[in-house]
Amino acid sequence: MALKKSDLYSSLWSSADELRGSMDASQYKDYVLTLLFVKYVSDKAKADKSALIYVPDDGSFDHLISLKGKPDVGEKVNCAIRRLAEENDLLGVINNANFDDPAKLGSGKELQDKVSNLIGIFQDMDFTGSKAEGDDLLGDAYEYLMRHFATQSGKSKGQFYTPAEVSRVMSQLLQIPGDTPKSTTVYDPTCGSGSLLIKVADAAPNGLTIYGQENDNATWALARMNMILHGNETHDLRQGNTLADPKFTYNGNLQTFDYLVANPPFSHKAWRNGFDFSFGRFDGFDTPPDKNGDYAFLLHMVKSLRPRGKGVVVLPHGVLFRGNSEARIRTELIKRGYIKAIIGLPGNLFFGTGIPACLIVIDKEDAQARSGIFMIDASKGFAKDGPKNRLRPRDMHKIVDSYTSGKEIARYSRMVPVSEIADPKNDYNLNIPRYIDSSEPEDIQDLHAHMLGGIPTYDIDALQPYWDAFPSLRSELFAPLRDGYSELKVEPSAIRSTVTGSAEYEAFEHDTANTVQQWWASKRGLLETIGPDTKPADLIHDISEALLEAFRSRPLIDEYGVYEQLMSYWNDVMHDDVFLIASEGWTQAVQPRTARTWKDKNNKPKYEDAHIVFGSGVNAQRWVMDLLPPEYVIARYFATEQAELDRLTEAKDTATLTIAEYIEEHAIEGGLLFDAADDEGKLTNAAATKALKELKATKGDPDEIAALTKVIALYTAEAKAKGAVKDATIALNERAVAKYKLLTETDVQDLVIGDKWGATLQRQIKGEVTALGQNLIARLSVLALRYEFAIPRLERDIERLSAKVDQHLIEMKVNR
Repeated sequence: MALKKSDLYSSLWSSADELRGSMDASQYKDYVLTLLFVKYVSDKAKADKSALIYVPDDGSFDHLISLKGKPDVGEKVNCAIRRLAEENDLLGVINNANFDDPAKLGSGKELQDKVSNLIGIFQDMDFTGSKAEGDDLLGDAYEYLMRHFATQSGKSKGQFYTPAEVSRVMSQLLQIPGDTPKSTTVYDPTCGSGSLLIKVADAAPNGLTIYGQENDNATWALARMNMILHGNETHDLRQGNTLADPKFTYNGNLQTFDYLVANPPFSHKAWRNGFDFSFGRFDGFDTPPDKNGDYAFLLHMVKSLRPRGKGVVVLPHGVLFRGNSEARIRTELIKRGYIKAIIGLPGNLFFGTGIPACLIVIDKEDAQARSGIFMIDASKGFAKDGPKNRLRPRDMHKIVDSYTSGKEIARYSRMVPVSEIADPKNDYNLNIPRYIDSSEPEDIQDLHAHMLGGIPTYDIDALQPYWDAFPSLRSELFAPLRDGYSELKVEPSAIRSTVTGSAEYEAFEHDTANTVQQWWASKRGLLETIGPDTKPADLIHDISEALLEAFRSRPLIDEYGVYEQLMSYWNDVMHDDVFLIASEGWTQAVQPRTARTWKDKNNKPKYEDAHIVFGSGVNAQRWVMDLLPPEYVIARYFATEQAELDRLTEAKDTATLTIAEYIEEHAIEGGLLFDAADDEGKLTNAAATKALKELKATKGDPDEIAALTKVIALYTAEAKAKGAVKDATIALNERAVAKYKLLTETDVQDLVIGDKWGATLQRQIKGEVTALGQNLIARLSVLALRYEFAIPRLERDIERLSAKVDQHLIEMKVNR
């Protein structure tokens, strides 16, 4: 069975569970990543004899397996990993974790079991033939671990990792042409774990030549492992302080590169320690302030770029507006035209800090001719993810689309002329809110409407995207009242039915569904060709871009919201499905497999969650259907049997409810069944049978005997109903399991592409339309209720009620 991404993630995190508690995340990541590395290169060496990493027999993962359970397993694992390191010039890179450390792993039997269990978890992984073309399974798994380690490491130790979503945006902002040769260089002067560099190289179809420097030795080692796990065996990463001791120099000058990315330490206070001024990094610029190194890193980047080079750097928002020497540096950068774009990001994205950051795009090509800076305020687009925020696929795509097209979007993006930035009122301050007001318009309470009635026209006009989509709906809902105000033609309680029942709304739903169906049908042929040569990243790019294009011209509906539905489903479900199909083929990938079993720390058997189980306990048959859960097969081929099972289940539930109602009626104090309950106060079938037997023997109350006879009969009927459900369930499941073996490739494609993927996406995208309708209804209801009780309405109500009182007084012959 191909190793799915989700299964790999689960196994990797369970390996971390073995270590949690004895050390913090910054320490146990070394153990987990080291074993991941050894397992991966060992499997790769088996599958490819020309692999660049040479794996000696006594440094392989198979050798580690042979050490499991031995008293000296920790010591021997250290020796094996050192052998692998020595053979590949990786000393100090992969052998930093001490597997024989009693302070971290315990001593004696505890250390022996812990190390052996760790090896066992990785033993079940197989990287020899489960990698679909172009799908970076190991790299993504590494990213998964790094993200979790960074999350758990806390503020002080999470800075080595740039969130993958930010890295992807940065890589796309560079706009690397598709024909760029691999010899083109990319450099990260503060490369951390190397993930940012890898994302940029991945964005180039032919790859790039990677250079990087990292100050922390342990993080540099992580980066080296990361490169190899991502298939970038050839790279040049050097250890050292970039500002004090830049490692990439040529003839006394800084080496320059084609592309550059960085996420340097924010506002580094000790940047001047050992700083080497001999490389001219500040030539023509002020010196950055002593206690803040943001511009020191930025100017190092500018100096390290070739004359036509491009770069993207993450920096705190303060660089955009702080004064004194930083203001003078910023002014000079703007005058030289080096800053092409600025993107404001949400706060709390980065590990180690919660402050908001920005992306600064540096482009030296035609810099002197640059007359404006493109600004994007993306600070509102994110999702909560535990203690941090993260960019969603829709947020990432919108940033990149806006930048690459130069599209100006209200409250989001605009091209800001340098003349506006240089204006004395702005004085080269680049704080984004000066140029883009991203705040939502204020919801104004209209005093005239409160006093005289009606709904302000400007509030109705603000819903213009809805009126564009439903041209007649506005006139169905509103009529002119007086200049600048309208009145609602329907009762507030009828707003929902008026909106959802309108012909235009129904047509909009229908057209949206048709758009989805046409898009999906256009990609059916592509999906049917999924095979060993499929590149999942290219596949989803093709499908998702077509979806975006299909919805760009449609009114009202946000194409990025639709895109998010697809990408969420891809990440949660479709990616694993495509990976299985590419690895095993359609008919093999769909076959049921036996659920995995293992033993917990107490040596008790544990079982993977199964879709279908026959029997119970250790002898049960447990079937897992990774690609196609049985409900899809049953719905298509056994609908009649499922309907009968549903009927039997309903009959069983009715029988159970009848018993509960009968007992509740008669088991009350003084009731016919009150004395028949067992020691726990429950009237079970056994308790009722025992009580009936005793009553018959003593010739007890005939009414009590009749009641017990009745309840026993009800229990018998319930048991029969339960038996019928059980038998029908087993029969249906047996037929379903057998059907999998009879499915042709066409059958599987119809089930997976149509019934599973297509139907799910249709439902989820329909949810976007439903949400739009709910938003309109909610807003109209707010406006209707807000101005419902204006003074004229209150006066009319007073007159009407006064008249009623007068009438009652007349009828009562009371003078008012």
